[in-house]
Amino acid sequence: MTQVNFIREMFFEKGLNYAEISRMSGYDVKTVKKYIFQEDFNKPAKPKQTRNSKLDPFKKEIDKWLEADKSSRKKQRHTAQRIFNRLCKEYDTFDCSYRLVAEYVAQKKRELYSGEKQFYFKLQHIPGEAQVDFGEADFLDQSGVKQNGHHLNISFPHSNGGYTQLFLGENQQCLMEGLKNIFHHIGGVPRRIWFDNPSTIVTKVLKNGERILTEAFSRFMNHWGFTAAFCNVASGHEKGSVENKVGYHRRNFFVPLPQVDNLQKFNRHLLEECDADMNRRHYMKQSTVQELFKEDLESLLPLPTVPFDCSQLVTVLTDSSARFTLHKGKHTYSTAPRYASTTLHARLTAYEVIVLDENYREVKRHPRLYGDKPQQSMDWLPYLTQLSRRPAALKYSGIYKLFPEDVTSFLEGLSIPGKKDVLTALARLSKEADFPRAITALKTAVGYGAEDADSIIATFSRLNSQVMEFQPLSLAPSVPHMPSYVPCINDYDQFFLKGGKGVETANR
Repeated sequence: MTQVNFIREMFFEKGLNYAEISRMSGYDVKTVKKYIFQEDFNKPAKPKQTRNSKLDPFKKEIDKWLEADKSSRKKQRHTAQRIFNRLCKEYDTFDCSYRLVAEYVAQKKRELYSGEKQFYFKLQHIPGEAQVDFGEADFLDQSGVKQNGHHLNISFPHSNGGYTQLFLGENQQCLMEGLKNIFHHIGGVPRRIWFDNPSTIVTKVLKNGERILTEAFSRFMNHWGFTAAFCNVASGHEKGSVENKVGYHRRNFFVPLPQVDNLQKFNRHLLEECDADMNRRHYMKQSTVQELFKEDLESLLPLPTVPFDCSQLVTVLTDSSARFTLHKGKHTYSTAPRYASTTLHARLTAYEVIVLDENYREVKRHPRLYGDKPQQSMDWLPYLTQLSRRPAALKYSGIYKLFPEDVTSFLEGLSIPGKKDVLTALARLSKEADFPRAITALKTAVGYGAEDADSIIATFSRLNSQVMEFQPLSLAPSVPHMPSYVPCINDYDQFFLKGGKGVETANR
């Protein structure tokens, strides 16, 4: 991917033709054209199997020789032939072909000397360029609980226009999803975008100022066609426009704390809010931000014709309870009982974790967990459904220990048919609402001394039904006031004590 970046930069940024790029890169013209006109940089859904090279045991030694060459005269540096001859002479186990050595040496030399003719761009506030950074802003979720949010901000210094998107984290999927949303909303792509040096983009900053980018971000950048520029390390002030925009967006869109029921819907609303916010005067120029932003829009690159998949595909191993973990083992997700101790796949998006089987078919979707505290996202329905069919295996299953302690104590005292009925009821209620409310109904029913499934279902209905409240009826002034009537219960008692004779007398 580094070489692809080099080829596209030579063509789009430096204006070199195919033949010149072919000579500089070592690739033939057909390959150069392929990378220049490539539109789809999505990673294949099924990761390719990488095979070890016969040259792997000797690469460290080759790297050592080539690194030492940097302090030697150009005409006294190792050629591929010289390296091949030395390996043949110094290692009895060496049996690689000259072509394999030559290809690796050419690749390594391109990495070592690619910065010698580096072109540096001066940072200017010209139309069509943007700056990107994350900020933090709290919000209230659908339950009214305060969440620590992270908002992605993009600023266009020429017009002082900007957009923001809210996420629960700052990972690679959040970055790419936020930029993708903004690109589609404004109908184009900034030609050059300035970043800090986050680990989601940059894996290493080299001494000559070059950056080694993550493979996923390189694909993202090439797919949309923009050029990524980076501030010097610990020099965030070099992109002061977006630094100010982070605070501006927080003050104007996240005060007071917004209620967010659905992040994706809220982010679409934020884009519209940012559009409306541009109807204001520029702080220096004699024009509105909206008028200046039209010049930014005119300078944007067109959107690619091929959609881009911002997700990350990972392989996971489930435990005996058919669960797997992400984020250094702190976030736990469920699958289904039949996938216990199995290798599966998980597609990670900014919002979801999509569980896939060995054939990449969808198994389950979970909201993606964020934060450094241990958390779990469990869908209990598959477990309850299976256990209701085999209640005798409950105590020996991997999920028995996952139930609340008071629930397991209650289940231990039931007969096998009783366990089956209760588990079936819990499965039904979990499907209708969710597992926590089903367990609440169970615990409430047990507190009343009820142990049968029907009582649990009735308790659930009582706890979760909405009681209609009627407002007092206001009568018109023309309606006369009627005295209230209070029945005398003793009269009715007399009828019953006389064995019905009082009723007969009354009827007569």
